[in-house]
Amino acid sequence: MKATLNIVGGGRLGTTLGALAHASGRYRVGAVLCRERAHAEAAVALIGDGVPLCELAALPPAALTLIAVPDAAIAPVAAQLAAAGVLPAGAVAFHASGAGEASLLAPLAAQGVHCASLHPAFSFADPARARERFAGTLCAFEGDAAAQAPLYAFARAVGGEPFALAPGGKAAYHAALSVASNYLVSLLDLATRVAAEGGVDAGAAARLVGSLMQQTLDNARALGPVAALTGPIARGDDGTVARHLAVLAGEDAVAYRTLGRLTLALASAPDAAQRDRLTALLADQAGTANT
Repeated sequence: MKATLNIVGGGRLGTTLGALAHASGRYRVGAVLCRERAHAEAAVALIGDGVPLCELAALPPAALTLIAVPDAAIAPVAAQLAAAGVLPAGAVAFHASGAGEASLLAPLAAQGVHCASLHPAFSFADPARARERFAGTLCAFEGDAAAQAPLYAFARAVGGEPFALAPGGKAAYHAALSVASNYLVSLLDLATRVAAEGGVDAGAAARLVGSLMQQTLDNARALGPVAALTGPIARGDDGTVARHLAVLAGEDAVAYRTLGRLTLALASAPDAAQRDRLTALLADQAGTANT
């Protein structure tokens, strides 16, 4: 017998997970609820299942309710669902925020609903491409232990690989994703700009830096960070590091020193004297950001 899934919010994430759940043959979508009926109807059409709704009170019974609204709206929607009294005790309600915890659904938990978050580490920019490429996506679970088994089953049904976060670990988890994703883009920009200062034209700089970053990422994933680490800091070459710093200024120099200290902590090759010289070169310098 198929389990019923209700979806509150018909955006890219909600429609993608709804479509994957429907395609798995293990779930039927009971309803998709949006503020505007046209939006709900469009979401149902994309999913291929479900009834479009605009009123919380009209939600049918369901084993699972996915609250797929923007992060800032999760807590208010949870409060509205609790006020409407449409989720029975023992049902599972979950959201897919990367940063927010299951506690955003506290009004529902107070009514005996098993509340959790299940965050797929995936970009839903294009729902059609997302459905094709979602298989193997890691999905972070956090929340009520009673919700873990049904949400693990849901994650696997849509092609995901669920895993549990430590209690209180959501902020650290999301910080890790931000470093890996957002800061990688910032590093690409920094390296490309510095290459341009050396006379490399913009197109060549993008190819040069992007190719090296991809090679390095592949090596780090295959060998581990320590084994994949190369370059002047790994070799203990303080002279080259000093020459790098001589051509960097402002926030670029701050970033180089900060990342350099992290690299030095990772490096195993430098001897004590080399490490001391590198530590001095990479130390925080008051006013660097304003030079």
